[in-house]
Amino acid sequence: MRRPLIIGNWKLNGSKKIANELISYLRKELLGIEDCDIVIAPPIVYLHLVKQALISISNIDLGAQNVDVNLSGAFTGEISVNMMRDIGVKYIIVGHSERRRYHNESNEVIAQKFLMIKNANLVPVLCVGETEKEHIRGKTNEICAHQINAILKIQGVAAFRNAVIAYEPIWAIGTGKSATPLQAQTIHKFIREYLAEQDTTVAKTVIILYGGSINDKNVAQFFYQPDIDGVLVGNASLNANVFSTIVKIAATCKYFNTK
Repeated sequence: MRRPLIIGNWKLNGSKKIANELISYLRKELLGIEDCDIVIAPPIVYLHLVKQALISISNIDLGAQNVDVNLSGAFTGEISVNMMRDIGVKYIIVGHSERRRYHNESNEVIAQKFLMIKNANLVPVLCVGETEKEHIRGKTNEICAHQINAILKIQGVAAFRNAVIAYEPIWAIGTGKSATPLQAQTIHKFIREYLAEQDTTVAKTVIILYGGSINDKNVAQFFYQPDIDGVLVGNASLNANVFSTIVKIAATCKYFNTK
């Protein structure tokens, strides 16, 4: 049975004040929630601060937004998976559309990062998704398959055991547009069936999140789709009330018990 997973990606936002206030709020609001996995992914400079604040909160894990492909050496400004693990990071996001676009990360580089995360016994969160032009041209399945293939090529389908995939339609991020729950479900189903061609057990157990424009008003519609296991929340995760409401909806959504 797949457990719902909610990840809050702060992106390039936040401060010490915001981090402390948000976690203090979540400590009270999410106390006792056990039917949903929760992850907070702040900017790297706040990882240790957030980890310390989470010490007394057993139901929230720490995530990172990026990692380097190297373990050590003369790579100024980079952070390794071992460093992430050392400070208590459990989940690491790779392949986010903003990393692909603004930092020119290729599928091959992303696959290398995925491998490093797996080798460190951490959980990679692989983001896949299409641009608006690709969406209009009906290339969504092709693009998602191509991005997943980069992992399959060097690691095989077993790499997706204890891993997460997040489908993020790039055309629905920060644009005011949004995929409908049915549109999202169609792609999630394709991804699961694509993996099932190689291993049905992996396909049934892999967690697939929706990473489009999500808020506390529309999220329940996505949770009732059979192949959507949770959400990757962007800037909205910095709103403590919105983020906690999304988690509560996931934790009380009885449909998850049938997935």
